[in-house]
Parts: sequence; C-alpha cells; structure tokens
Amino acid sequence: MRSLSQSPKDDEFVQNPYPFYERARAVGPFFLWNDYGLICTGNSAAVNAILRDRRFGREPVTAPVIPPHLAPFYAVEAHSMLELEPPRHTRLRNLVLRAFTSRRIAGLGADISALASTLAEEVPDGTFDLLHAFAQPLPVRIIARLLGVPEEMAPDLLRWSNAMVGMYMAGRTRAAEDRAVAATEAFVTFLRGYIELRRKRPADDLITQLVAAESEGDKLSTDELISTCILLLNAGHEATVHTIGNGVKLLLETGTAAAVLNSGTVDAAIEEILRFDPALHMFIRHAYDDVEVMGHGFRRGDQVGLLLAMANRDPGVWDEPARFNPGRPVRPLATFGAGLHFCVGAPLARLELQVALPILFRRHQGLRLAEAPRYADAYHFHGLGKLLVQT
Repeated sequence: MRSLSQSPKDDEFVQNPYPFYERARAVGPFFLWNDYGLICTGNSAAVNAILRDRRFGREPVTAPVIPPHLAPFYAVEAHSMLELEPPRHTRLRNLVLRAFTSRRIAGLGADISALASTLAEEVPDGTFDLLHAFAQPLPVRIIARLLGVPEEMAPDLLRWSNAMVGMYMAGRTRAAEDRAVAATEAFVTFLRGYIELRRKRPADDLITQLVAAESEGDKLSTDELISTCILLLNAGHEATVHTIGNGVKLLLETGTAAAVLNSGTVDAAIEEILRFDPALHMFIRHAYDDVEVMGHGFRRGDQVGLLLAMANRDPGVWDEPARFNPGRPVRPLATFGAGLHFCVGAPLARLELQVALPILFRRHQGLRLAEAPRYADAYHFHGLGKLLVQT
C-alpha cells in the first residue's frame, strides 16, 4: 500500500481537493494518508462495502481518553445516534424515525417554497453574499420550524452549530475547542428548558413527537432528546448550507441554471450537485474484526477514512466524472452514506434543494458571480467562505 502526503490545511488543496484524490486513486483502492496517519479509500466499491459491512462502525474499539475541558462536548456525543452502533443506535434511530416521518418531511414543501420566495425577494440589490442572504437562513429556519424551536433563535442555532462542527475540522486549535464547548453548553441549556416546556405543553412539532415517541414501552431520555435535537439541528442545515452555495457556484460557473428551472430535469441536476461537489468529504469507520476488503487486511481496532467526494468521482461508476453534467443519469451516491448510518435527513436536504434553487434562479434570472468564490478552510467539510453574486 502506498503512502501519500497532503496537508488538508494547504490552500491549494482546500480550494480544489480533487487532483489529490485522483493522485490517490492511481495508487490503488487504499492508501495511507500520512498527514492523518490514516488508511483511506475513495474507491466507490470499497466505500460502499465498508459503509454496509457490520464489521465496521462508528464507535471506536477502545474508548478514547477525553480531556476534561472537552467533557461537555463528548457528553452530548455519547447519546448521538451518529456515533453509536447497535443495539443503542437501533433503538435511537427507530424512535427518531417514528417522529421524523416521510409524510412530515413532504409536508414542509410549502414552507420551503414560501421561505425561499421571501428570501429571494429580500436579497439586496447589486452585490451581496448569497450564503448570508439565502443559503444559511433557509435550512436553519426550516429545521427550526420542523423541531418547533422559535425561529428568532436561528442566529443562535447557526452560531452554536458552526462552533460545534469546528471539532471535526482538520488542525483544530484549543480556541476552537473552547468555542465548541461553550456552544455545546449553551445549546444544552436551551434545549433542556425547551424540552421540559414541550413535555408540559405539547405542540405540533418534532420535539413533541420525539417526547411522545415510544417503542415497546421505551422512550428517549432527556439527555437522548437533547443529543438528538442537536444532531438534527446541526446536520439538518450545516451540509445543506454548503450544498446550496456549492450548487449555485457550479450552476453559475457552467451556465447551467436552466437545468434547475425545468421540472423535468431539476431532480437530476440536484443529484449532480450532490455528486460533483458534496459538503462532507471524509467519514471515519473502525474495524470490529480482522477483515479483508479489496485485498487490504484490516485488524480489529484499525480506522479507515472513507473519502465520499472521491468516491463520487470514481470513473468505474460515472462517465467523465470530473465534468459537471446536470443531465447525467441518476445513480446512487456516497454523499449521504449508506447502510445503517444512511443520513435520516437526506429526504429533507433533497427537498430543500429541489424547491429552493428553482425559486432563486426564477426570481433572479440574471444572477452572476461578482468575484471568484473561495472555499473555507474547514476540511473535511467543503464549503465556500462566502459567495458574492450580483443580481
């Protein structure tokens, strides 16, 4: 197995990680990423196999030592279904899915349409940052409505989420950790009070449904409710913000906005945005047994980095994968994961993109880039720092 070096903090990589991915692809299905000390793969078949193989999972074999200053953050993570395996994951996911139904998600279509129309109407004349004016407020306000959290809390939710997500970025600092912990404590305090309010005063919202969700006499504890709400709030908008920004950038750069204005092609165009430049680039799995995948032997306790964006450009799956083609036939993506941990919010993310992007481009048919967009230094997320456009 070959070793490759590439700092995830290097600006050339931040702006365009795909040349490194292709260099890695050329050396075989697996490589050692020296900067992480981590075995990685962006081979589509290997990524899909590992995501679906129960001999790999999210929980480490040996519990990590948690520094005291990070205890509040990891106390929340301890109840997050994203970080757990069966039987706890199965129990939490089943309870959440009893509330997070496809019918409830589909019912948000009218809200998404109305909010996207309002935001598109309210953007400033001339040059403005589309992330701030459109991409950020849309998903955070929708997930707030879904959960039943007051929309005036949206700026706080966005700030807390951004700080907490900093824990997953390459080269995080003690200052970033302190911001994440402070945000976690504020988030927990707010939700603890709000959940208790919903216990006393039920409403037609997801938090009330989560409080009521029950399977064979089992309910979510308050700590599980808090972790679940934080997960849904953070995951429910963080990646969508990046995807809206990346998608608008692509459509403007390639002159293909017409693809999202046609009801017959919008779904395929959204899938191509999700394939070509997704928001999440790496997901970690731990080996629970000695297992071989495509000729590489993993030992129990080994970690593997699954490079989702690299898998989405595997030439064994897609023709001309480095070309953005909004008319491309739809095929399964690595973007939302697969198997047991497939993203429960994928239907909502797709719906927001399918509804909001046509509204934006229909309202602003002359939309164009005001300056060359640049990606933020936030790997293994991949999203723009800002997106200056002109109407």
